[in-house]
Amino acid sequence: MTYFSLGLRALLTLVFIGAGGAKLAGAPMMIESFEAVGFGQWFRYVTGVIEVVGAASLWWPNRQIFGASLLGGTMVGAVLTHWFIIGPSAVPAIILGLMCTAVLYLHRDQISSLLKSNQAS
Repeated sequence: MTYFSLGLRALLTLVFIGAGGAKLAGAPMMIESFEAVGFGQWFRYVTGVIEVVGAASLWWPNRQIFGASLLGGTMVGAVLTHWFIIGPSAVPAIILGLMCTAVLYLHRDQISSLLKSNQAS
């Protein structure tokens, strides 16, 4: 199972560093997409930072659930945005969301350890 987790996290990292980097660099396609959303370009920067931080978090010891949750939540927003605002297909965001869910499942033991450490404080 360790190799499966490593593979999923590596693939998610490549995708989200690429997508987040494109947002932060101001790729024309990203600018157009966020103009269509209508929140302004500040939202593109926020989303880019979230994607880069989430991808990095997949590699911090005992923080994989944080990264996967952050990226998974972003994909929920991406799916809804594709369905209701910009179209045409939300399939890539759905697949990435499912991959994030798999990472969450594989590292579910971190949830109870985090809850125990918070209760002790």
